[in-house]
Amino acid sequence: MQHTQTSRSTSTSKSSKLASMDAMEMLMDDHKKVQKMFKDFEKLSSSDKSTKREKAELAKMICQELKVHATLEEEIFYPAVREAINASDIMNEAAVEHECAKSLIGQIETCEPSDEHYDAMVIVLGEYVNHHIEEEEKEMFPKVKKSKLDTAALGEEIMEHKQELLKQFHH
Repeated sequence: MQHTQTSRSTSTSKSSKLASMDAMEMLMDDHKKVQKMFKDFEKLSSSDKSTKREKAELAKMICQELKVHATLEEEIFYPAVREAINASDIMNEAAVEHECAKSLIGQIETCEPSDEHYDAMVIVLGEYVNHHIEEEEKEMFPKVKKSKLDTAALGEEIMEHKQELLKQFHH
């Protein structure tokens, strides 16, 4: 799918921001959601009453959320941001962090909840994702805000693609 820069290169007006959610707001909502899921997993992991099935279901949901989120960033957000800001170091680091997270997600998805490293893998993924989120929100997003990137139009594109991806995952 080709994404054109022209639809998002102009600055947004206040009325268009009210009509749709800004791309960074959407991504930050995803960040908050997955951070809560990781906290819930840690609680389950430290509880004697939780079952392996409960942890496995939550880990599966975490992995699905992260795969959808990473796809949206890699296919839509990052290419637009790379064009809009002059910060290839930040963008390259984000790409490498995504590859490492996807590798760990793959290990979690092929591992059994009874494996002695299962909980540790999910918890380490959470720590890794928290680090990535902090860098995005404190380093990348402020640069995007200063750019002329139309984050409202980008948000619409991300939302459309997110709906497609969620349908794919539920089939």
